[in-house]
Amino acid sequence: MSPRRSLIRRATAVSAAATAALVLAACGGNGSGSAHNGHKAASPSASASAPAQQGDHNAADTAFAKGMIPHHRQAIEMADLAATRAESAEVKKLAEEIKKAQDPEIKTLSGWLTSWGEQVPAEGEGHEEHDMSGMMTAEEMKQLESASGKTFDTAFLTMMIKHHEGAVAMAKTEQAKGTYQPAKDMAGQIITSQSAEIARMNTLLGTS
Repeated sequence: MSPRRSLIRRATAVSAAATAALVLAACGGNGSGSAHNGHKAASPSASASAPAQQGDHNAADTAFAKGMIPHHRQAIEMADLAATRAESAEVKKLAEEIKKAQDPEIKTLSGWLTSWGEQVPAEGEGHEEHDMSGMMTAEEMKQLESASGKTFDTAFLTMMIKHHEGAVAMAKTEQAKGTYQPAKDMAGQIITSQSAEIARMNTLLGTS
């Protein structure tokens, strides 16, 4: 008798627990449903009031990253030539500083594009599309490669000034049209640092 009683008791307990669980689920469901609806109603106004959060980016930010990567790569390519071809110690020092500044920026820009689900420009890609932003043509790069000594110094400074001016213009476009704050911050740094380097290169050109 006692085993049967214990089975009945257990069955009753299970049934009571199941009923309680159903009641709780129903209450919880109603509560979370109304809270969820509340969130839904609030979210459009929340997103409208903060359109420029750090995570947001637009087409201008994507164009900035996709354009600045090949632009920086070419500046590094030019700076690499200075190590063996430049005569002026100042030109060599400047070239080294350009590499140190722009290499980490390429990594950052590439990281942004990847996180946005965009293609990172392949090596050598984008040179043609960015001629208007101070990019050197293949012909100009060949001239630079074949120069050495003072001839190289003059060619390097002249070309790099044009190159930097293109980067500054691209950065100003990003500041005006972009929404991704880290990209706008980088654009500000590019404007400041490269404008200072342009002034420095103009001085070097005058004394070379």
